[in-house]
Amino acid sequence: MSILWPELYFIRHGQTDWNAEGRYQGSKDIPLNDIGRAQADLNGKVLADLLQRSGRSPSDFSWHVSPLGRTQETMQRVRAAFTEPLPEAVPDKRLVEVSFGVYEGRLHAELSAGEMAIAGERTAEFWFFRPPSGESYEDVAQRVISFGHELHGPAIIVAHGGILRILRRLIEDFPAERAVNWFPPQDCVVHFTGGKSVVYPAGQSWDD
Repeated sequence: MSILWPELYFIRHGQTDWNAEGRYQGSKDIPLNDIGRAQADLNGKVLADLLQRSGRSPSDFSWHVSPLGRTQETMQRVRAAFTEPLPEAVPDKRLVEVSFGVYEGRLHAELSAGEMAIAGERTAEFWFFRPPSGESYEDVAQRVISFGHELHGPAIIVAHGGILRILRRLIEDFPAERAVNWFPPQDCVVHFTGGKSVVYPAGQSWDD
């Protein structure tokens, strides 16, 4: 929260089969499914439209992506919406999803019975909950802060739902309880500027 964050456009990766099944995937390299690929394509069109509406060039931004396969493919599909040459999309391990450790691959509903609370039922203390062999949101926030310190201008980021939750806490000062219970959408572009965010859904009409 000590960073003066630049303008960001953030896109979460599209749906995977584990997303559809309600499984924790975290740092596991699970690929997009067909729905996720379509979401990524639409998100690229939304991003291109937003930049055009604001009179911005995609070259005004640095481009950053989590190195996992689902985010790499999402980034490739987003970039396909642009016809002009684009800056290189730089992979950064600090943008990898929160690791759920031994719980990766387990169903949300299965774990919510006692081992790990599901989104919508978490307390503020969940921000500091670290699964066995995994990470807490606070752990990952520290690597996101490290990433933020190296941003020297506006950026476009393709990463994960947990990273988006963390950015809303860091940039907008979301209370921890609200951050860990918010459901990050996969069919939208999130625009951060001036310490606030606006969510632009794909496939819907919206005004500036």
